[in-house]
Amino acid sequence: MRISGPRAVLAGTAAVVLTAVAVLVGLLVRHDAPAPSGTTSAGPRVVVAPAAGRVGVARAVAALAVLRDWDRARARAWADGDAGALRGLYVERSAAGEHDVAMLRAWLRRGLRVRDLEMQVLRVELRRQTERRIVLVVTDRLAGASATGRGRRVVLPRDGPSTRRLVFVRTGDRWLLGSAQDAASPVASTASTSGSANP
Repeated sequence: MRISGPRAVLAGTAAVVLTAVAVLVGLLVRHDAPAPSGTTSAGPRVVVAPAAGRVGVARAVAALAVLRDWDRARARAWADGDAGALRGLYVERSAAGEHDVAMLRAWLRRGLRVRDLEMQVLRVELRRQTERRIVLVVTDRLAGASATGRGRRVVLPRDGPSTRRLVFVRTGDRWLLGSAQDAASPVASTASTSGSANP
């Protein structure tokens, strides 16, 4: 299943289902940030890989909502300078979590807090979804952030797109990030045929 901007492309699923997903994804994923150099501004692409099996509209949208909510919680933890809250978004002993917390503490040592942390999602691929596990391949970029403190405010530059394989694990009633691994980016090939990071 593939969604590109407002147009849905049929890939073995009824057109009405794709239209519904396109509308719901539009509610979940940011569209107003400029596209990276060399890409179109048609909006993010959402793909459900065959390995994910039969995934209904509600479950596919729920997987995207997990990503959206997690990103928002992470932005709050960074803005608050709350290393404990940030660590709580990851499974215990997660290497990705340790790295994120270390970065936050490095900014805090400089007397700065990173606010308005906003990720622009360019592409999401749902690889696997069960009741306890969601595997997404996400291409995104830092679309906005500023560092404030000690009487100054620095607007951080936008970065280029990066692609990571994210594994979310359900613990109780919460989805925590289990791992984040670099993956090959599809954006370069998309840009060449058609022609969205961390603080």
